[in-house]
Amino acid sequence: MITPTTTTELSMLQGMYAAETKYLAAGGPGIADFAPLEPFFSPDVVLHQAAGLPYGGIWRGHEGMERFFLAMSQMWDTFEMVEQRFLATTSPLVVLTHVHARARTTGRELDFPILQTITVEHGRITEVHPFYWDTAAIANACTPRDSDGR
Repeated sequence: MITPTTTTELSMLQGMYAAETKYLAAGGPGIADFAPLEPFFSPDVVLHQAAGLPYGGIWRGHEGMERFFLAMSQMWDTFEMVEQRFLATTSPLVVLTHVHARARTTGRELDFPILQTITVEHGRITEVHPFYWDTAAIANACTPRDSDGR
């Protein structure tokens, strides 16, 4: 059950996911406008992606988030959030997401979970920590094989 004190943070997060879905469906960076996503993130937001991912690293601020979405769209032709479970609905929020994705360069499809902790302050996302079960599988799906199949 969600109490009234958690509704604002949860609603904001659900709004961000809806805006992200529209942004990616519209073509992502360079095609779609990042402006609808911007209000959900603090100007000093920090996103921590695992170093083993093709888009790994720390992404800071609105410009960093826009560059992150560009990197994601370069890797994934499809990145569908099939199912989401909100495990904690106050900051830090905890979201378990089942993803179905297809790599843009290889065409390989992959299903995987992501667990995220998301810190919200003053109604905006300030920090995101995604946790992946198998970063090597994700990197492998996005890496073209050489002519020997390796």
